[in-house]
Amino acid sequence: MRKTWLIIKREYISRVRNKTFILSTFLTPLFFAGMIALVIFISSNAQKKERIAIVDNTGAFPNTPDTSGETVFIPDALADTANFDRKGYSAILYSPYTGDNAGGNWKMYSHKPLNPGASREISGKLRSDIAHDLMVKNGLDTRLIDSIRNLADKIEMETAVLKKENAREPDAGIAFGIGYGAGFIIYITLMIYGSMVMRGVMEEKTNRVAEIMISSVKPFQLMMGKILGIGAVGLTQFLLWAILLFGFSMALSVFIPAGLMEQAVTGPAMAGTTNTFSGTTIGLAKAQKELAEVNWLLIIPGFIFYFLFGYLFYAAIFAAVGSAVNDDSHDMQSLMFPVTAPIILAIIIMITVISNPEGPLALWGSIIPLFSPVVMMARIPFGVPEVVSWQQLAASMLLLVGGFLFTTWLSARIYRTGILLYGKKITWKEMWKWAFGR
Repeated sequence: MRKTWLIIKREYISRVRNKTFILSTFLTPLFFAGMIALVIFISSNAQKKERIAIVDNTGAFPNTPDTSGETVFIPDALADTANFDRKGYSAILYSPYTGDNAGGNWKMYSHKPLNPGASREISGKLRSDIAHDLMVKNGLDTRLIDSIRNLADKIEMETAVLKKENAREPDAGIAFGIGYGAGFIIYITLMIYGSMVMRGVMEEKTNRVAEIMISSVKPFQLMMGKILGIGAVGLTQFLLWAILLFGFSMALSVFIPAGLMEQAVTGPAMAGTTNTFSGTTIGLAKAQKELAEVNWLLIIPGFIFYFLFGYLFYAAIFAAVGSAVNDDSHDMQSLMFPVTAPIILAIIIMITVISNPEGPLALWGSIIPLFSPVVMMARIPFGVPEVVSWQQLAASMLLLVGGFLFTTWLSARIYRTGILLYGKKITWKEMWKWAFGR
């Protein structure tokens, strides 16, 4: 155990002190924070108000300019397709059988495409004002119409998943986002740090460092020390990223005005509403409320478990492949594919499962250790025991731990032979003999 600890310490300290680790740890969150700030800045400056001239002979639109939304509607009976841009309009909207519009539908002319938000707002405005005009013509009081609309805007639908004792009110969108994000992070982790273990073993083998180390430690101790040391590096980097991203997000919320943040987040999505910022504020407040109701006491420990044991499960296999590969990159690619294929398949299963977290594919994908780190972590946010039963969660964890122990034993048998073998092209058939032969 002492020798394994020394190898873990060596792997951890040598990589943490590396300039690449330090730069990637601190610059990666800064890069993402800068990208977010840039997107907010660009989106806020790119959203210019479109001015639309209205030529309406039906009386559907009011006779006064409407500047309540992101698009300005201005009644102008003198505007035509020959001069609307010279008068400062982005487009001109004709009612049926008016001016250059000889058809029975409303028609809009512009010299260049309008932004998608403006197009949606124009369509919404057109339907809303025509509906309002028809209700007025049929004798409805305008105050009654406005009160009905205000009541309709306040109507919201809530969902509840019933349990034996009480009810929980999950938000499918929040669960979808958390599950997808957690599963994708684990997928990236397995690929990056698994490959790092493999390349570390390859470097020691090609540099003949392993020959010296094998003289004082057992191959199994060397392999476990390298796996745990690099895993500790990955966990440290991940925790630092989480802390730095949280700090940068707090800094952005302080230095960027709330109105600008809301405008950039929703952009044109809220176009067509009478009060964009108020609707956005309600939406953000609802999202914060849903996030506060998420069972983080289960999600965070679950993420740490599947993060660690998913890495350990695959890192042992990557270490075995690294011990069998020489300098030839073609040999490395041919041996890596059977290892990386299940990880890629796991993310494909997750994309399907996240839309149906209770189906047979979700059940088996979250129990089989090859896929469970990614798939189960995508299911947990939907609710335990509502969607994922405690029995399924326990079976998934036990099988993943058992799978880690099995791959470690199997990889150790391959590692002890491959780490000292040079100049021979290795196949999976040969590695199978090393693992199960005498």
